[in-house]
Amino acid sequence: MASAVRPRSGILKIDLYQGGKSAIAGVANPLKLSSNENLSGPSDAAREALARAVQKLHLYPSTDHGALRAAIADVHGLDAGRIICGVGSDEIIHFLCQAYGGPRTAVIHTQHGFLMYRISALASGATPVEVPEKNRTVDVAAILAAVDDKTRLVFIANPANPTGTMLPMVSLRALADGLPANVILVLDGAYAEFAAGYDGGASLVSERDNVVMLRTFSKAYGLGGMRVGWAYAPRAIIDVLNRVRGPFNLSNVALDVAEAAMRDQAYIAQAVVDNTRGRAWLQAELVKMGIDVDESHANFVLARFADEAEARAVDAHLQSVGIIVRHVANYGLPHALRITIGDEAACRRVAYAIGQFKGLK
Repeated sequence: MASAVRPRSGILKIDLYQGGKSAIAGVANPLKLSSNENLSGPSDAAREALARAVQKLHLYPSTDHGALRAAIADVHGLDAGRIICGVGSDEIIHFLCQAYGGPRTAVIHTQHGFLMYRISALASGATPVEVPEKNRTVDVAAILAAVDDKTRLVFIANPANPTGTMLPMVSLRALADGLPANVILVLDGAYAEFAAGYDGGASLVSERDNVVMLRTFSKAYGLGGMRVGWAYAPRAIIDVLNRVRGPFNLSNVALDVAEAAMRDQAYIAQAVVDNTRGRAWLQAELVKMGIDVDESHANFVLARFADEAEARAVDAHLQSVGIIVRHVANYGLPHALRITIGDEAACRRVAYAIGQFKGLK
């Protein structure tokens, strides 16, 4: 007999999120470049904090995340009272949709935007609205044209994933200026550390009542496995989000390790230098091979091939030599592969393998 139990409308429209592949059958230690992780891992300070944190496993964590918020505020020159922490920035995306979306509302995301924007919108009962991009870059005019009286949230990643492109501050300001006061602009800065001179949108948050900045410890900080993210927002929005946040959403371990990582900015500075060097080198090598690559401002590059068949063939060849990258067909880019920037040896190995496929090596 068919069950009478039914989920809320929209839930079954959610396609399950698929993370980057992490294994190749028959390969013991593949080079994983599919999830934009910091292959160097976390700083020594974070590792030492992890070792100490095991002494507190029997204790509940703080409910206000005060020490971590203070560290973030100290490093970035922000107001700790306007910071919220979550299980990755993904959880905060979900909080925003839960609190401000819902039935009969609309949530805007862009054509190649992070998949969690659509997923969280549908989970809240809102209607996700996809807006086209221009040359794989967020199109401010297209977003503003899509806003109507149902719109409650606009999500953009800057730098963007999986394209690596980004909008300059003048364009972000134009977007914020063009939105109605009751629409929240969410600037997802998961890759902000890798974009020279960019504050992730913090200055816009400080100036307005309807802008939120998201950040994460999963990329530059090398803490993807800890699942810690944070947001900076107007106090009124922080108050709302804390009302839907679980009181113990982050563990003692995660809080202590993230705090240590945040305070070790020398490590992050070196990680950014290494990434910038490797990214420029790999972009140049791909261009030499005749492969289209937009200038990336993140810790990956998006290599675009002639068509989906070639992209899949290159992906298969890379796997045959033990390298995992991300085929981004589910982001509307079936002809492209996203490649995380590793150390010099990893970058050279990727370039050699692709050149080998193209008959250049």
